[in-house]
Amino acid sequence: MSAPVSAARVGVADAIDDRAAPELRFYRDALEYLNAARAPYLVGGAYAYALYTGIERHTKDLDIFVRARDCGRVLTVLRDAGYRTEVAFTHWLAKAFSGDHLIDVIFSSGNGLCPVDDAWFTHAPGASLLGVPVRLTPPEEMIWSKAFIMERERFDGADICHLLRACGRGLEWERLIARFGTHWPVLLTHVLLFQYAYPGEADTIPRRVVRRLLDRASAAPTPTVNGGARHASGRSDAGEHICCGTCLSREYMHDVRHWGYRDARVRPLGRMTADEVARWMAAFEHE
Repeated sequence: MSAPVSAARVGVADAIDDRAAPELRFYRDALEYLNAARAPYLVGGAYAYALYTGIERHTKDLDIFVRARDCGRVLTVLRDAGYRTEVAFTHWLAKAFSGDHLIDVIFSSGNGLCPVDDAWFTHAPGASLLGVPVRLTPPEEMIWSKAFIMERERFDGADICHLLRACGRGLEWERLIARFGTHWPVLLTHVLLFQYAYPGEADTIPRRVVRRLLDRASAAPTPTVNGGARHASGRSDAGEHICCGTCLSREYMHDVRHWGYRDARVRPLGRMTADEVARWMAAFEHE
């Protein structure tokens, strides 16, 4: 397990510990209930981001990350504590409510590519949040899951640049590259964006990492999500068009619906069923 987050960074989260605020009281109590029940979870989202980067962002929810197999147990603990719970999307997200206040219980990602597994817990550093001892999502997994968020209304590229700036020299780069797997071009995109954003801090990311990713980019053909070969035309060896853009933004659904591309999120290319994709897309269309 990684070392605890430094005391200086812990102070960032403790500084927002206004016990009179009902949402913070809800978060603190829920974390204490989970700790008392020894229910496995990790704190992520804005609170972990603040601890890693020193950038505070006051959101209206708390994100905790759990393995899919532990989600039912975590929801039971929260339900027994008097909170309302629901599974919002079967492929990645549940929720717990106290009045208008919310905890997201996350066990994968919206595109289905980043499931929470044992390694998240193996590498999770310890910290203190609202006076409660917790463990955080590792920075590698935070970068991995945020890297695919490229919607018109939300792009997490700046978050990743700030995480790389704060943690880049200490990251387990081999593990991070392995996390992306055949989606390594997304990681390369953020590495290049970091170099652009911080031209004087390029050595934050090891040169061997940049060189390795650029070497992959210069090779042809490039891999698809399922490990097959995809040529520069975007056409697979089987002669069919595949769109990996759906892993980044729902804007690429136009390509699937009107131009005949296969959605890379859908099995066997990805981890989601067609029904899970349909439900996830419908949630935005009905907003």
